[in-house]
Amino acid sequence: MKLHSKILDTFKNPEIKEDYLITMDIPEFTCLCPLTGQPDFAEFAIEYVPDKLCVELKSLKLYMGSYRDVGAFHEDNTNSILKDIRTLIKPRYMSVIGYWKVRGGITTTISTKYIKKGWKDNNKILT
Repeated sequence: MKLHSKILDTFKNPEIKEDYLITMDIPEFTCLCPLTGQPDFAEFAIEYVPDKLCVELKSLKLYMGSYRDVGAFHEDNTNSILKDIRTLIKPRYMSVIGYWKVRGGITTTISTKYIKKGWKDNNKILT
């Protein structure tokens, strides 16, 4: 999904010395089922503790929208979102949860996370 990641942009973390949690909810996400070509729908919750950079929200909106015509499995999309943003901003902590809507009578939740080596949640912001 390298083409998608080129859409993302950043800005400098204004509170680089502090650990704080950024939570972003994306209630409208669509992509295509790679087997049937039918649309899949999801909601995403993205949380991260920034290090030097933060993700710029308009670019995140465009990035998430770029999946609309992509055929990929739920697991691949969810993990690609984590990898792309993690690679770009190199956060101290990050989690991505995809809440996939009903397909064939089944809902699917995919959770993935990253913790920077050596980072400790000393402020107990992750509860």
